[in-house]
Amino acid sequence: MKKKSLKKILLWMAIIFVVVFSLAPALWQLLTSFKINEDISKLPTIYFPTRITLSHYTELFTRRPFWRYILNSAFVSIVSTAFSLGIGAPAAYALARLRPKGQNIILAGILIVTLFPGILLFLGLLEIVQMLRLGNNYLALIIPYTAINLPLTILVLRSFFEQLPKDLEDSARVDGYNTWQMLTQIILPMTLPALVTTGILTFIFAWNEFIFALTFITREDMKTIPVAAAQLSGASTFEIPYGPIAAATVLGTLPLVLLVLFFQRKIVQGLTAGAVKG
Repeated sequence: MKKKSLKKILLWMAIIFVVVFSLAPALWQLLTSFKINEDISKLPTIYFPTRITLSHYTELFTRRPFWRYILNSAFVSIVSTAFSLGIGAPAAYALARLRPKGQNIILAGILIVTLFPGILLFLGLLEIVQMLRLGNNYLALIIPYTAINLPLTILVLRSFFEQLPKDLEDSARVDGYNTWQMLTQIILPMTLPALVTTGILTFIFAWNEFIFALTFITREDMKTIPVAAAQLSGASTFEIPYGPIAAATVLGTLPLVLLVLFFQRKIVQGLTAGAVKG
């Protein structure tokens, strides 16, 4: 009994440590966003605010068009996610069921592309953006985000399509369904958890991406949240606005947290689907 109780205590200590270690940066930003400037810069450090203020949040919307930044990030993320799923789902189904010639070569190429960090594509994309004159255009972000997310989308959805029983598709063909009807009306609804999981991953990437958004978009009214938060300035050149930066970080993270919480059940189903066979 003592050994079991000791194991439980150690287990709970480990769980608490992991939770605190993981949530500490986010909690620190949240607390900082509600501190007054005096408490932020005070030594020794004040971990929990004794005087709460909302001035850092109001400053974001009064001094800068922060609503516009949120809408920019949402538009770019939603459109690139829709394109990734719209192109990736048919491609994944074709690889899983139609078995085209050179399938192994195609899969190897897709897998190799997923191994490349996006920063390696930066110079090439910069040349393309300049050549096509896409600077300060949402397409300069939507197209790269879609292209970078497509390989992962195809690989994930292909594995789900391969796990579906073929008898269902055979029955649909007997009923007169063509390939497109079968994909849109039968297969995709059955793989909704996989679509949601993959879509959220692509959305988070597009929402948080910084380098491309910093370089390809220079107009103030077209910037995304990561760039706008990084470029927040204080009242003077030497002042670092820790409070507004923390508030911008919280507001930039909040939509992602709400998105994950709203689709939590679908995400769990998507991550665990196919884990048990039989």
